[in-house]
Amino acid sequence: QVQLVESGGGLVQPGGSLRLSCAASGFALNYFPISWFRQAPGKGREGVSCISRTGGHTNYADFVKGRFTISRDNAKNTVTLQMNGLNVEDTAVYYCAADRSAFMSDTCDYSGMDYWGKGTLVTVSS
Repeated sequence: QVQLVESGGGLVQPGGSLRLSCAASGFALNYFPISWFRQAPGKGREGVSCISRTGGHTNYADFVKGRFTISRDNAKNTVTLQMNGLNVEDTAVYYCAADRSAFMSDTCDYSGMDYWGKGTLVTVSS
């Protein structure tokens, strides 16, 4: 059974930082691009960042550019989203996801995700 598990969410003050991780079981995460999404209260889900299988290609939504950094450690089968300069608008549940048809792909995007984690809540508040 494929499971993606996010961790690292929590409560942080504006301007603070959090580091989210995405791990997998029953799934060779290191062979797939991984995408991060978020869903704020009362809003739709939106793509935040993604990383290709090798890490050579990354993408960021405009609203996180310069503040968030995505990386991966294929030896540890994890993908990390470092979030700096957080503001209240970043409050959301953050999800990692994978597209099983993107096996071995060296690009990434935000469409066609088959596997999703249950999410981790990030709350930015003073």
